[in-house]
Amino acid sequence: MGRAHVSTHRSVGGRYRLVEITHRETNSVCWYADDLQTGRPCLVTRTGLPEDPGGAARRVPSRVLRTTESVSRLCPGRIATVVDAVGEDGSLWTVTAWIDGTPLGEVIAEQGTLNHVRTARIALELLDVLDAAHAEGITHGELSPGQVFVREGGPVVVTGYGLAGSTSVPRLTAPSYAAPEQARDERTGPAADLWALGAILYTMLEGRPPFRDRGRPASTLKGVDRLPLRTPVRAGPLTRVVQGLLRKDPRERLTRQVVREVLTRVLSEDPGAAPGAVPGPRLRGGYTTPRYAGREWSGRTMVLGTTLAVVTVAVAVLAATQGLPGTGSAAPAPTAPTASAPGGPRAPGDRGTARPPAAPAPAPTPPPSGTAALPPGYRTYRAPEGFSVALPEGWERLGTSRAAGLAYRVTFGADGDPRTLAVTYSERVGPDAVAVWRDDVEPRLERSGGYERIGSIRATTYQGREAADMEWYAEADGSRLRTFGRGLLLGGGRGFSLRWTTPAADWGDAASREALRAFLRTFRPASG
Repeated sequence: MGRAHVSTHRSVGGRYRLVEITHRETNSVCWYADDLQTGRPCLVTRTGLPEDPGGAARRVPSRVLRTTESVSRLCPGRIATVVDAVGEDGSLWTVTAWIDGTPLGEVIAEQGTLNHVRTARIALELLDVLDAAHAEGITHGELSPGQVFVREGGPVVVTGYGLAGSTSVPRLTAPSYAAPEQARDERTGPAADLWALGAILYTMLEGRPPFRDRGRPASTLKGVDRLPLRTPVRAGPLTRVVQGLLRKDPRERLTRQVVREVLTRVLSEDPGAAPGAVPGPRLRGGYTTPRYAGREWSGRTMVLGTTLAVVTVAVAVLAATQGLPGTGSAAPAPTAPTASAPGGPRAPGDRGTARPPAAPAPAPTPPPSGTAALPPGYRTYRAPEGFSVALPEGWERLGTSRAAGLAYRVTFGADGDPRTLAVTYSERVGPDAVAVWRDDVEPRLERSGGYERIGSIRATTYQGREAADMEWYAEADGSRLRTFGRGLLLGGGRGFSLRWTTPAADWGDAASREALRAFLRTFRPASG
């Protein structure tokens, strides 16, 4: 980790001896320190707290500890471990376990700008963390390059959870990365984190933040709120996603799913830039598809899942910006990507080429930040086997199948409704999610009637874990069905999966799309 040549022998809380400054941001300084009790190195971050006659600042340390612990459970290994938080001398001193990495702000300061592939990789890893936290209603609210640590041997690590909303000020640190709604001191939610993600993308690509720090927080926040965005000139294939995230109105920002598609597309289209250039593990399937000896997801049952196929960058972003100012359309922005549509015949053996994407079907306008997580008419079902998911009104558990105590599948649906959701658990999952679909699941599906894969099998992440998606058509009782599958690796040979199946002709119905989004957003394994 790069460090500034500044040192001191001051101790914080009588225990943590500050040694060297590693990074500075507005109202935040990070130190390398020694824990005098354990002898271990740690990081200590000082954040100035505003004057607080009501005494609310005294509760900030406990809030930081609680929030960080909650997010750490949702996204293991991606959140800095907070070991202590101390209120002292009008400041919050947050103590985290040593992170073997460099603050992103320092990386940018040393390198000037980052290339598109490395930028997309870091942003995708950040999005994994935000997805996991947002699914539980937790907003970071203070995200900036100083809160992101880049590691050579793994994904980025995020710090700073629990600061937002702990005091009366709109934003404690790095006001140039505040969202406009934060600058206006309005109620904020996940959309503020998407703005910050866009601002970080902008900074990595352009070498400077989209809105400069004006020396005083009030002046900086005013500029964020009122000044127009400076058009990025080095963003290349990421230009549209940067501009889509940095929309002043939070309701007009790109959805997380569309952002993920764009970032994944940038990675998959530039394989030559990956080796050695991007910190963290490579996204399997983004560059190459290793052929591991996969095993069955669930014995007699297959890996099951739900997601939408990745579409091209242009289609994804243009579809998401329908109805925004300047687009010339009044259609609402979709909150999930649109899957590829049936195309012309494929040559025999062509199993990896996606069909041309269809025009997006209308989707409900995404709810404003801060609203309830479940759509109207949905309820949370908690299965005794160890998972939970939201189900539409009238849906029940239809059946359960088990295999030798190592796997089970639970199917959900409703009388008179041809759609089904199946949730599978297995303790015999192979080490590579893409290979499981390709080598174990697909050969069995090919022996069933009318099977036809749509597009390629794609590696992805889900709730901060490795996953893979596959879509296909099949025939059942004379009906043509369409299915999306997502397999989720939990580690140790364990995995969950979901399969969302509808009549092919009904796939684009608004109710089906809403159900799919709800399943993906609310499914939770009880542990792992």
